[in-house]
Amino acid sequence: MMTTTSDGASATTAAGAGTSRRRVLSWLWWGLGLAAAGELAWIALSFVRPRRGSGADEESHIFVAGPIDDFAPGTVTAFPAGSFYLARLPSGGFLALDRTCTHLGCTVPWNADTGRFDCPCHASAFDITGAVVGPPAPRPLDRYPVRIENGIVKVDLRTKLRRTAFEPSQAVSS
Repeated sequence: MMTTTSDGASATTAAGAGTSRRRVLSWLWWGLGLAAAGELAWIALSFVRPRRGSGADEESHIFVAGPIDDFAPGTVTAFPAGSFYLARLPSGGFLALDRTCTHLGCTVPWNADTGRFDCPCHASAFDITGAVVGPPAPRPLDRYPVRIENGIVKVDLRTKLRRTAFEPSQAVSS
């Protein structure tokens, strides 16, 4: 509201100034809200976007584990970059096992002393083939396809195979 003073100058009342201040604060809150929403969207997209793993071929998602002779029968080798274990069975066959427990998704470490995978979250246990030897896990560890080309072990990380039991045909021999 405009008023005229005794010297003829006009002055704005407190009501007019308050509306302007309220409008500026409103725009400020909208701007901050949009910035927060943008940041949340960026974080969500970063979380969902596939990671670039070292050691894996970006085009085909084939992880080169190494020569057959680098893996002794009856051993398990961890590949943190690929998030899997490569098990060489006593028979000489290879299995690439996912590191995630099938109970609630904890990472299961290999315990060479006991010869099995022991889940630290709920005590599930899996043998070298990924088969359940101690519940509460409902099924064996998932596996990835393995192939051997020119004496080199390769693992296809784009295809995780869910299974209900271990079968000897799942192990790839050289």
